[in-house]
Amino acid sequence: MKLRFLGKDSKVGDCPTLYATDRDTYLVQGWKIISDDPRVKLDIPEGQTAVEVPTELFEHLKKDGLPSGEFKRLEDPLMVLTPGGTYVVQGLEVTDPEALSQMSIPHYETVVEVPKAAITALLEEPRGADLQRRAQPAH
Repeated sequence: MKLRFLGKDSKVGDCPTLYATDRDTYLVQGWKIISDDPRVKLDIPEGQTAVEVPTELFEHLKKDGLPSGEFKRLEDPLMVLTPGGTYVVQGLEVTDPEALSQMSIPHYETVVEVPKAAITALLEEPRGADLQRRAQPAH
């Protein structure tokens, strides 16, 4: 898998990073999330994991030709906004040695792979059917 660095949200000791791949996916490197994290309720299937990243990380999507890094909607379990104002992103856990060798990953971080189409859809304004689905009360 070939990676193209899009950007980093670097603070001291923190380095969430966003990459585009040659497989029409994005790799999101961020802080490890455990499935029983009380801030977000995730049911993480085998082979997947979740990472937490600052919302500003996705501003780098503009470098990949997308119109905005601002998400207009969120979809569980792909993307969850935490009470602290960060995103939790769920996707396939990256285990490809070639891809991992191109990154510097501290022990408290991991990497998920997310389809570009899924990320692009989150940048779009919700359509009528989406709004109707949200408006229906939970049973």
